Amino acid sequence: MTSNAHPALTGLGSGRCLIIGEVALTHDGSVGLAHAFVDAIASAGADAVKFQTHIAAAESTPSEPFRVKFSKQEETRYDYWKRMEFTEEQWRGLADHARERGILFLSSPFSIEAIELLDRLGMPLWKIASGETSNAMLLDRILDTRAPVLLSTGMSPIEEVDAAVARVRARTVDVGVFQCTTAYPCPPDKIGLNLIPFYRERYGCWVGLSDHSATIYPGLAGAALGMDMLEVHVALSREQFGPDVIASVTTAELRQLVDGVRFIERMRANPIDKNASAQETAPLRNLFTRSLVASADLPAGTVITRDHVAIKKPGTGLPPGRLEDIIGRRLARPVAADQLLAVEDIEGLARS
Repeated sequence: MTSNAHPALTGLGSGRCLIIGEVALTHDGSVGLAHAFVDAIASAGADAVKFQTHIAAAESTPSEPFRVKFSKQEETRYDYWKRMEFTEEQWRGLADHARERGILFLSSPFSIEAIELLDRLGMPLWKIASGETSNAMLLDRILDTRAPVLLSTGMSPIEEVDAAVARVRARTVDVGVFQCTTAYPCPPDKIGLNLIPFYRERYGCWVGLSDHSATIYPGLAGAALGMDMLEVHVALSREQFGPDVIASVTTAELRQLVDGVRFIERMRANPIDKNASAQETAPLRNLFTRSLVASADLPAGTVITRDHVAIKKPGTGLPPGRLEDIIGRRLARPVAADQLLAVEDIEGLARS
């Protein structure tokens, strides 16, 4: 990374997780709503806002069917892609807005034409969608830009991930690998947290989670594993329209997630020395621990039995662990009920 790169990029791999709020197509073709997402995701504390750049004529045919017919406005997927298109100037406005808010602007391209458009805007890194990881033509054009590449793995067997990582590395471009499961929403038994350390060991690169669970829990668990990057779908409300809403967190939940990840990072970065920690709490220890005290008024010369002793707060007298040391010894001087016993009160008692 260059020295003038965004702090979120220079921090990659240093213990600070890059958090990406994924809008995808939840703007529903509205530039105004897309700008609202930029503000909401920035205000939630994420490092980046990400969209998807679809150019219908470059990636689809008019006969492309819906996988799931979610839209009542369009007859074909092509029509839907067409409605999701923004002009280059509209994309530029979104990119400028994100930079003004201090976050990264990202968008996943789904055609060479989309790469050309986004390259003109200056992509700081490229997130490759799961369905495009095996698209060598698209990946090669992206590698020409020399910007880092983050690969999603939701539809790829390990051999395909191996090949994509090798292809990026052959061009000496920085690479990251997202564990991703293509399920909307993704249930907990399909998240695959085990693959985060697996990818780190296998590739020695940035690793992270592209999460579709619609909860904050996988992201927090991944942060505890020390992952480098996290992508979550975001909706302004779960009542919004669109295919990704069901797999999204709300912006309020995104704020919780960001705060939680940063909290976990601070914990991981500050291991505790138990003895030093105990020393720091010494004043509190005196308040919360207990001492041996007289259970009644006792005259000098009393041979101490168990019935003569109680264990009460504070912990500034003889500690309870010395109870057996004083049983059977004589009092050197009288003590009052509830008086904390001291070494000087007991004949022949050595200091510990």
